[in-house]
Amino acid sequence: MDCSRPRTKDPREWLETCPDFSWPLVEQVHEWILSWEPDLTESIKWNMLCFTGRKLVCGLSGCQRHLGVTFFRGTELPDPTSLLSAAENNTHLRSLRVTTLDGFPHEAFRRLIRAAVALDAEALPPVPHRQREPWPVPDFFAAVLAQRKNRTAAENFQRLAPSCQREYLVWLSQAKRPETRARRLAETLAALAEGRKWAQRKLG
Repeated sequence: MDCSRPRTKDPREWLETCPDFSWPLVEQVHEWILSWEPDLTESIKWNMLCFTGRKLVCGLSGCQRHLGVTFFRGTELPDPTSLLSAAENNTHLRSLRVTTLDGFPHEAFRRLIRAAVALDAEALPPVPHRQREPWPVPDFFAAVLAQRKNRTAAENFQRLAPSCQREYLVWLSQAKRPETRARRLAETLAALAEGRKWAQRKLG
């Protein structure tokens, strides 16, 4: 890792700590970003000069031999000119290394910045709901539910929502000693016969 390690959280002071090689690159790209997207705010995170809208948009790293530019949602950005490369061990970041601004694709970079800001302004996609695997029904519980005398308890158990069923199943399965299992099983059958959920099992 050859990037500078400033001890400041002030963006202006951070700029002054950049290595001689990358300092003019950082300064110019910093000016570009602020002129293109003046509503972004600056902060220092992870030794980077970060630009934030709703969330983190991009960041600059002043290194010994290059300027690093990181896009925090880079995988979602259009990149027709292939400026970006994948960041190591990360599925969301994309970055580019700049060693000179001579011949640098200024307009393509500007479009990337604008696309990143537009993406940040959109509503974040909902986190997909991960449905848990059903908890297995213990054999001893299935056996007593199958008994005719426990028909009402079995029917009420089937009417419960999966999450409520799971509470009973986990509680029964975690009983280690035979006497604990027997006590929990008796409580469960009594509660289910009355149509009560696990949290209500001791009522009445």
